[in-house]
Order: sequence, then C-alpha cells, then structure tokens
Amino acid sequence: MTTETIVLAAFLFLLIAIVYSSVGHAGSSGYLAIMALLSFAPETIKPTSLILNIVVAAIASYKYLKANYFDKRIFLILIATSLPAAFLGGYLTINPKYFKLIAGLFLILASGLLLLREYSKKNESDLVKMPVTPGLAIGSIIGLISGLIGVGGGIFLSPIIIMANWTSVKKASGIAALFILVNSISGLAGHLTAINQVDSNIIYWIIAVIIGGLTGSYLGTAKLQNRIIIGCLFLVLLTAGLKFVLIDFLK
Repeated sequence: MTTETIVLAAFLFLLIAIVYSSVGHAGSSGYLAIMALLSFAPETIKPTSLILNIVVAAIASYKYLKANYFDKRIFLILIATSLPAAFLGGYLTINPKYFKLIAGLFLILASGLLLLREYSKKNESDLVKMPVTPGLAIGSIIGLISGLIGVGGGIFLSPIIIMANWTSVKKASGIAALFILVNSISGLAGHLTAINQVDSNIIYWIIAVIIGGLTGSYLGTAKLQNRIIIGCLFLVLLTAGLKFVLIDFLK
C-alpha cells in the first residue's frame, strides 16, 4: 500500500468517524465503503473495520451514557443473542469474492437505512415496551451479520428500534453505540481466533478515528444538523456497494 493511500484512507476514516459518531454509530459501513473504493485487500477489510469500530464506539458509548441517553433493558435483550452470533460470524471465513458480494449488498442496504434513520419522524410520546422475543431474534441476526462482514450492526439496529417506537432517537444512539462496541469486540475475537491477521498500517487509522470519534460524539450529544452530510454519505455507501457487487464480484 502506498503512502498516499494510507494518508487518504486516514483522512477519509476521520471524516466517517465524525459523521457516524454524531449519531451514536461507529462508522463500519463507512469504513467498508472507503476500503472498497480504495481497493483494500479483502482479508484485511474485516479486522480493520472491527478495530476502528471498537475505538469509535468506545468513545461514543462513554459520551452518550454520560449524557444519560441509554435504555438498559433494550440493550441487555439485544446482546443476549448478538454476542455469541457476532463471535460465530467473526470466526467464519468466506471466499473473498462472496465477501465482496455480501459486503456490497450490505452497503447498498445501509445507504437506504441511513436515510431512513435520519429523515424518519416518530412521536416519542407514543413509545412502547420492546417485546423480548423479537428483541432476541433481532440481536441474533444483526450479530451474525456484524461478525461475518466486520460491522457493528448499528446501521440496522437504530432504524428498527426507532421505527418500532421502542425508544427515543437520542436513546437509540446510546443503545447503538454500546451495542456496536460489544458486537465488534466479539466479532474481532472470533476473527482473531480463526485468522490472526491485522493490517500493519492500522495504528495510523486508529489515531484518525479517535480524533473523529471525539469530535462527532461531542457534536452528537449537543445538537448537530447534518442532513447534507448524510446525503453525501448516502452516495458514498451506494457507490461503494455498487462497486463491490457490479465490478469486483462480477469481474
């Protein structure tokens, strides 16, 4: 990997960390998109995404929990099944070609979910209690996907619990942040158990996302209007997803 690519990736990872941590996410779908566009080696994508996820999610979790944006009951139900599923997904190794297909489809779906979360309007006075069985099922599905392709699952979780009116938008951000953190740790543990391989340039990107995570989580727990940025990020995710599916997978 060239020096120019390392520096460009660090800069883009920093921007992704700012935007995602502002809404309680760690940025895994954004990191996947950047790595797709910069043609990272497939075997380095999962561990890189998970490590950066852990760093940013740890910062966002602290910020949101400190601001009391959290729901302990919802979180515990979800992680009861997501943690073992994420470990299993991280442990499993799939053919690089099919990894690109799955990751590409994820990015395309994530681009739509990003808009759905940002633009959906819910009446928080009508919140209902999350039932246990659907919560366990959701946790297991998101956990498996998280470990398999190297994401935290927040991009799926937030729209679901917001649209179902199980919690407020701010608390959804806090739940998602800690959910992403523990899922990413579990997924990385599974991956390292199977394949102990991490990109040698990871330290540069960790520094970049620490700066981005601190900035974004501060803005998110205050008040940030970032719909233009979200729209741009939608295009990045969609473009990267289409690249994975239509170029890398089909070539």
